[in-house]
Amino acid sequence: MKSLWTLKTKLPEFPQLKGSVNTDILIIGGGITGILTAYFLHKSGVGYILVEKDRICSGTTQNTTAKITFQHGLIYNKILKSGGVDTAQKYLNANRLAFEKYSEICGELDCDYEKKDNYVYSLNNRKKLEKEMDALCKIGFKAEFCENTSLPFSVAGAVKFPNQAQFNPLMFISEIAGNLKIYEKTFVREMKGNTAVTDYGEIKAEKVIVATHFPFINKHGSYFLKLYQHRSYVLALENAQYVNGMYVDENRKGMSFRNYNDILLIGGGGHRTGKKGGNWSELRHFANKYYPGADVKCFWAAQDCMSLDDIYYIGRYSANTPNLYTASGFNKWGMTGSMLSAMILSDMVLEKKNEFSDIFSPSRSIIKPQLLINGFESAKNLLTLSEKRCPHLGCALKWNSAEHSWDCPCHGSRFDENGKVLDNPANGDMK
Repeated sequence: MKSLWTLKTKLPEFPQLKGSVNTDILIIGGGITGILTAYFLHKSGVGYILVEKDRICSGTTQNTTAKITFQHGLIYNKILKSGGVDTAQKYLNANRLAFEKYSEICGELDCDYEKKDNYVYSLNNRKKLEKEMDALCKIGFKAEFCENTSLPFSVAGAVKFPNQAQFNPLMFISEIAGNLKIYEKTFVREMKGNTAVTDYGEIKAEKVIVATHFPFINKHGSYFLKLYQHRSYVLALENAQYVNGMYVDENRKGMSFRNYNDILLIGGGGHRTGKKGGNWSELRHFANKYYPGADVKCFWAAQDCMSLDDIYYIGRYSANTPNLYTASGFNKWGMTGSMLSAMILSDMVLEKKNEFSDIFSPSRSIIKPQLLINGFESAKNLLTLSEKRCPHLGCALKWNSAEHSWDCPCHGSRFDENGKVLDNPANGDMK
């Protein structure tokens, strides 16, 4: 179960950090968010190091479908209703700026970057699409409404953002990471103030950026209430359709499509981590129906952190931690989310003003309907009798028969059959 990107790309290797060191800025986490942040700090000339517990991009980054777009489902109508025109415009402008930064950087790199139109379609709810078109008009963005698509089934319509982009994320990382100050196989077991404790020493820093997908420090920020995790699945098909664009269903349980050269990537089968879902079985059933002559080249799964209000968390870890920062809750839009996070966080640690930092602040109100759902799931699984418990906060683990793993329905930690941690926020193996 390896992603298409890992089959086509070899990433640079970095040493393990042994002993104790001091640095101006410590970045914990070697996914695309951490590496892009290191990339910007490296260009600024500030002292920094990045540490990764395993190999860089060995988690969520290598399992993305790598769509670069500022069209995030039907997000703009939702933000317009909850936060008003100014917030919706800021969200659009911030993500468009991140999109443009990719275009600028990728123009100089070999990473299979190419412009593609992006579509959010609905199977049966045209009214939802029309409301999104109205919202986009109110905030000054001209989208297009499409009656038909190149998908192999009929739709009620689609909202099109032209000239978005896609790329090979590991080729991109391979191009930008080589000269960065990175240490692999360097697991931060705990934080003591601004000091990170590893298996081989301590790292003292003036400022710390936690870019670990799900923030792992529980005593600040209440991320165990503000986030949950969602798994989704991908098939890479040979001898299937060329859809000539990027497509995603407005329904979170729906499917996504994009091509990489002559390979069709189909995503879907998703579910909250620790729950049951369609997984690859749903995708294989779809492929057998619509592409009976196709062959599965590879298949993999991804895990995404979901915020309470569908807006990223980027900024100070909490209101009470002035030198601790984080980025999470990308809600399945990790490419623009990671670039925007790197831009905002690098500005913040360099004490530069960033015009978008306010709407993404992790300290904004958490009084949202999703908070009740997250609280209910945590309470239910804390009270469930089970020998297998998550070391993060003690929730009962559920067996994932599709992936042969023990998964936590509370916060999304995952462990292999032998108890080795696969996905955080758990910061150690299952006991």
